[in-house]
Order: sequence, then structure tokens, then C-alpha cells
Amino acid sequence: MSNIEPIIRVENLSKSFDQVQALKGVNLTIHPGRIVGLVGANGGGKSTLLRTAVGLYLPDGGSCTTFGQEAGKLRPEDLARIGYVHQEGELVDWMTVDQMVRYVAAYYPGWNGELEERYRSRFEVDGHRRVGVLSPGERQKLAILLAIGFEPELLILDEPAAALDPIARQRFLDLLLDIIQDAGRTILISSHILSDIEKIIDHVLILDRGTILRDAGFDELREEFSKVRLTSLNGPLPETLPFEGLLACERSGAEALLTLRALNRSDMETAADSMRCTLELLPLSFEEIYRLIIEGNRSEEAELEP
Repeated sequence: MSNIEPIIRVENLSKSFDQVQALKGVNLTIHPGRIVGLVGANGGGKSTLLRTAVGLYLPDGGSCTTFGQEAGKLRPEDLARIGYVHQEGELVDWMTVDQMVRYVAAYYPGWNGELEERYRSRFEVDGHRRVGVLSPGERQKLAILLAIGFEPELLILDEPAAALDPIARQRFLDLLLDIIQDAGRTILISSHILSDIEKIIDHVLILDRGTILRDAGFDELREEFSKVRLTSLNGPLPETLPFEGLLACERSGAEALLTLRALNRSDMETAADSMRCTLELLPLSFEEIYRLIIEGNRSEEAELEP
């Protein structure tokens, strides 16, 4: 993958608004064929990063290139390769849905009418309604259709499912999995609904207060943290448990629930055997992993403060 030219390359990128620094020396690369999850708290810099990638914001320092071009100088033919959906879903209110779709489709000779019809049916998009009377969820469905109908090489989604109901969100996630089957396509999705995006992403960017804390494959991230249930076969557990990388421990008599970093399964099993305990490895959700990374980073920052 390292020999493939990235679609987006960010180097030492900084961006401020008045006295607030939204991005602080951000470095990252996004390669084709991935579904990348960009996660972080509201106000953490996610939307600023996405808008810089398409040239809506210009860097104060560092650089951002998309398709090999400086993002602020993307040509019309470059922009025609990018689909972009943001949470507000700004549309032309006086048009009907059909008029809006035909207006946008006219700019793209490669507009996929079959994909449009499939999407309309799956998401129950009513073409006769005026855009201005649509609910937030209906507006978001329309905005997504306008972004995917021309089959962009790069699809950027800024909280795209926030206004969708649970059924529509699941259908939307299934749609993204269909889209990514073309190995040349790339999806960059920002969302605070981590339980949704963990089903589809293969790479993670964790952004906290303008700084990238993790830029890693999702499988790699899941291997970094583990949850283990330890059960004694011989009375209460000892007061001190001999495990390295222990981040949290909930215990009651003969049982303990441990959260660990960099679990060595062999060492754990040896230690458990020595204490006459059974060992059960449990899955950690993306939300739990995210919380551990954020809280761990802030604890480290607090220790460094004078």
C-alpha cells in the first residue's frame, strides 16, 4: 500500500479561527480503496480537516493535497471526482426533489441512473416533494443521493447519518459497503455514532482537540486493547493481579473484569494457571477503545503539566 500514491496527503497542517486553533500540525495520508473513519469530539477539528481536503478552507500552515493537487487549487475536473456530504445538507429549497436531482445530474455525464433508482427505492425518496418542506432526515437522504449518483472516486461524509433513523442508517451503511466494492473508490466518513461506523471502516483516524492521536488500521487498533474476564477456581482472587498493561479492573470476590493494553495471551494464560483461574477474552467495542485512547492521552497530558 505504501507504494500507491495517496488520494489525500496532509503535512504539518495547521488552521485557526480567531483565537481557536482547530488543527495543530496534523500529518496523515489516505490511500485509495479504504473506508476511513474520522472520529473525535464535537469541536475537535473533524469538519475543518474535511473542508480543508476539498479546498473550502485554506491552511494557515503546512499543506494538504488531494489527487496530487494543492487542495485550495483543485481544478473542476478534480472536484468532479469528489462527492461531499455535510451534516447541514444545504440544498435549493424551492426545487422539487426531482428537479434537484436532474439539476445536479446534468453536470455529470457519468451519472448512474440505475444507482439513483435503486437508492430512491431503498430510501423511499419522493421526487414530487419540495426540498424546503423535507424533514432533516429526508434532506440528508437527498444530499447523500446527490453525492453518490455520479460514483465519485472519493466520497467524503461529514456526519452523514446523524439525521437518519436507525433503519435508514443501517441501509446507508450497507450502501457504503456496496460502493467500496470498486477497489478504486475511497470513503472518508466522520461520525460520532461509533457503533455504526465500526461495522464498515478498515482504517481509523482519531482527532482530539486538533491533534491526531491514532492513524491506524482498525484491526491493529482492536489488537492494542483487550478485555478479559478472570475467574478463580479456588476462592477469592489475590489482592494484587500480576498483569502488565492493566488499564482498569472491576472485581468482586472470585471474578475480575480487566482491561489491558498490548495483551500477551501466552503470558496471561500462564499467570492465570498459576492462580488457578479461567481466562475469557471479551470483545471491546469501538466506543470503549475510543474512550481508552482519549482518557489515556489526557491523563498523560495532565502528568506533563507543571
